[in-house]
Amino acid sequence: MTRGIEKIGGRALSFVEKAGLLLIAVATVIAIGQEVMLMVQILQVRLADLLLLFIYLEVLAMVNSYLQAGSLPVRMPLYIAMVALARFIVLDVKSMDNLQLIAVTGGIFIISLAVLAIRYGHVHYPYGGASIKENDEV
Repeated sequence: MTRGIEKIGGRALSFVEKAGLLLIAVATVIAIGQEVMLMVQILQVRLADLLLLFIYLEVLAMVNSYLQAGSLPVRMPLYIAMVALARFIVLDVKSMDNLQLIAVTGGIFIISLAVLAIRYGHVHYPYGGASIKENDEV
């Protein structure tokens, strides 16, 4: 009986997980459409708009990766964070003082070091079942 409950619970959680991923993907596609409509409406494409679209595409890639592999490389959210911080700088650079600008760029630098450390560890110290791809070489 316990195995039956575990099996049903596992299926229910898997369904909720897939539904959540679908909701994230649909909301992201809607956000992309809204951003494109805004760019068309004002007849202008700014760097901040392109960075936001890039963030949306990274979210979709992350959802796709999770659906295909059943797991998520920790690097993907870090890439999204770096682009989000870069977008923050592009949008608010005029209102930032020097210390704020250094703090945000320092954050990007620290995240990039984390990505480098993760990639290095993945290539040089692979864990069980991990395959090293050509594009993962450091």
